[in-house]
Amino acid sequence: MKTLDTIPTGKLERAGKLVKTGVKIGGNYVKYYGKKLVNPDISKEELNQDNAEDIYDGLKTLKGSALKVAQMLSMEKNLLPSAYVEKFSLAQFSVPPLSAPLVRKTFKKYLGKYPEDIFDSFEKNSINAASIGQVHKAKKDGKELAVKIQYPGVADSISSDLALVRPIAIKMFNLNGKDSDKYFKEVEHKLIEETNYVLELQQSKEITDACAVIPNMEFPSYYRHLSSERILTMDWMKGEHLGDFTRNDFKAETGDKLGQALWDFYMFQIHYLRKVHADPHPGNFLVSDQSTLIAIDFGCIKEIPNEFYVPYFELAKEESINNDAVFMEKLYELEILTATDSPEEITFFKALFKEMLQIFTAPFNQEEFDFGSDDFWARIANLSERYSKDQQIRKMNGNRGSKHFLYMNRTFFGLYNLLHDLKAKVKVNNFKNYIN
Repeated sequence: MKTLDTIPTGKLERAGKLVKTGVKIGGNYVKYYGKKLVNPDISKEELNQDNAEDIYDGLKTLKGSALKVAQMLSMEKNLLPSAYVEKFSLAQFSVPPLSAPLVRKTFKKYLGKYPEDIFDSFEKNSINAASIGQVHKAKKDGKELAVKIQYPGVADSISSDLALVRPIAIKMFNLNGKDSDKYFKEVEHKLIEETNYVLELQQSKEITDACAVIPNMEFPSYYRHLSSERILTMDWMKGEHLGDFTRNDFKAETGDKLGQALWDFYMFQIHYLRKVHADPHPGNFLVSDQSTLIAIDFGCIKEIPNEFYVPYFELAKEESINNDAVFMEKLYELEILTATDSPEEITFFKALFKEMLQIFTAPFNQEEFDFGSDDFWARIANLSERYSKDQQIRKMNGNRGSKHFLYMNRTFFGLYNLLHDLKAKVKVNNFKNYIN
């Protein structure tokens, strides 16, 4: 793959790149409607494929938060056409890496030395390149290391990138612009945190030390003296990416073993640490030769404040959903319903969230849950399909819920998808065995 010697860092330069992408998309629509005149039955599949290709190509040279948002969207398998999901999921690995001279320049700036002066050996070609940084393999004192290097300008362009992405997101998710600030501020805050490798190292050590009690989980060690605000050095962990592992045949007991480790890892963080690895993407996990699960990226950590945690998990209880007074109280507490809602909005969103919660909280109300169940996923797909075509929902304000829902829902949706890929049956309360 061709390497990059420079990345556009100026606001105008980055905006210009996105404008060019917009022009290409406009051309795709002209082509699509031209074909539709000749053949009215033509589907949007080709249009989606062309648009996904052009959007991804435009974002991958920009890197940074715009590409990160695309990666986040790729996890929403029931929200976007499959062409977008497939293309955007490449943001985890398949983007052009920095050239060797640019890597050396970054080392000199942030660690004061070139990589060959720090490590016994350093591979100049990256192992993978993602949205915010790329990883190189190195050796020092007999240890194999993974060195993550952040792309130049990424941290400084977050606010301007999100301003460019915002109009697309508002339209896609049916948000009222004036009321959507809290969601965009939450994304901006988390992305700024993800570019702070000093914070990532601190959070990584804290969470991995605490989660070491969970069986069948492994974590790398991190090296403060070989790290800085833009360079992060950790152990090189050997294993197969979880996404690759689940594409091949594996034994049911292996899927259950890995799934239980994953479930316990997440429940332990949420209920004991009150903070969570909020990026459950298959690229952030490896499967070892011993069928243990390795977590390798702690850049995105979501803290869960008590005022959100308590009503959120109260609402996950079957008895709360079925008790109308409690249910309504929690909907207001979690900002799903507001004092300014019309009677029509209250009726509509109460029914919508009741149905959603009955499906999504099902795992919490059983002793054992089968995430490989086709019935569970058919219900999710059916709900998504019905409401994506519902004309009434387009007329209403889609801003629903506390800002904390954004990363918590992303966490659970990603976790459910990984457990589904593993076809895992999990013991729901098993994590409590590891809480003192």
